[in-house]
Amino acid sequence: MNNIKLPPDVEFYEDIRLLVYRPRGLVNREAVNRIITVIGELETTLKEPFNRFSDTVGADAIDLNFEYIIHVSLYRRSFYGKRPPIKSAILATDATLIHYGKVHALLTQGSPINVRVFQDRKEAAKWVRCTNRNISGGRGPASVNQLPMKVTM
Repeated sequence: MNNIKLPPDVEFYEDIRLLVYRPRGLVNREAVNRIITVIGELETTLKEPFNRFSDTVGADAIDLNFEYIIHVSLYRRSFYGKRPPIKSAILATDATLIHYGKVHALLTQGSPINVRVFQDRKEAAKWVRCTNRNISGGRGPASVNQLPMKVTM
């Protein structure tokens, strides 16, 4: 993977062409900008497409808004351009993250970025064509239930 240093919350499985992102704690603009930068570097460096899996279950606070999600979605759509199709699975159990994921999916429709939001880890794994082990990170059951997260706007 050349000289790309991945942050601790990101893993890349070259053999199955899958990036796994597991944000912890606060999900804010800084966290989103960091993962967008990593994805952009990988897309530029690696010439082959790769799928993405975002496991948001470990996040416990959100400091984002719809305007920012729209900006990010349109930026990603533009940056990715006419590259080969990829899948981006978002595992979310928090209502706010589910809504943000659905907005992202809606705004990337018609582009090669196919986004889907899941509440079941096994379904997400099946959709991005990997094993549950690749995306579980050694954590719990396939279906995830947790208390609602604190949301700050």
